[in-house]
Amino acid sequence: MSETIFNKNYAGKIIAITSILSIGYAILRYHIVGDVPWKDFPFFILNKGISLAAFILLTFNFSIGPLKNLGIKVSEGWLNSRQVLGMTGFLFVLLHALMSFMVFKPGVFRNFFEENGSLTLYAGLSMLGGILAFVVLWAYNLAFKTTLKEDQKFISFITSRKFLLVAMLFSLMHLFFMGINGWLNPASWNGSLPPISLIAFTFFVVGYVINFLGRK
Repeated sequence: MSETIFNKNYAGKIIAITSILSIGYAILRYHIVGDVPWKDFPFFILNKGISLAAFILLTFNFSIGPLKNLGIKVSEGWLNSRQVLGMTGFLFVLLHALMSFMVFKPGVFRNFFEENGSLTLYAGLSMLGGILAFVVLWAYNLAFKTTLKEDQKFISFITSRKFLLVAMLFSLMHLFFMGINGWLNPASWNGSLPPISLIAFTFFVVGYVINFLGRK
């Protein structure tokens, strides 16, 4: 019985439900109540859904343990899912970065470019935060590689409270400067639905507070 509980893992269900809800929300906001043509779904809108799923999964990965440390009951199935959620979240981030790179141009992201084709200040800060967040997430995932597990100093640093809090700050920086202009104009929200970047930012802020208070 105890062995069964120990091996219980909800990662597959969490990933599937998170992905379906995230992509479904993107479809609802941009296609159904918005005016984005369906031809843009396979790349542009799907990318938005993947990015939301990535940030939610990473928030789960970073926050489940600290949540338990705060005295909140967390099932073993969720605790055992953390590593898979983190690795899947990182893969989604990688996919999001590659897809965004392919479409990041003035014709698609007009608000992020000046008239001369250069990036706006907010866009530059968002891209910097995104790059730094990706690098630290990549380093964090290295900690789970078999060839590095014996390097205790590396593992201790990568999984330390300070490192993870800084990593999450870079992600918050990326989301904040990416979406702040749209957040401040609710009248422009499609169907009064909050932007995906705002939802992801909210998840990450809650996760950051949980980590700040509960991570040892």
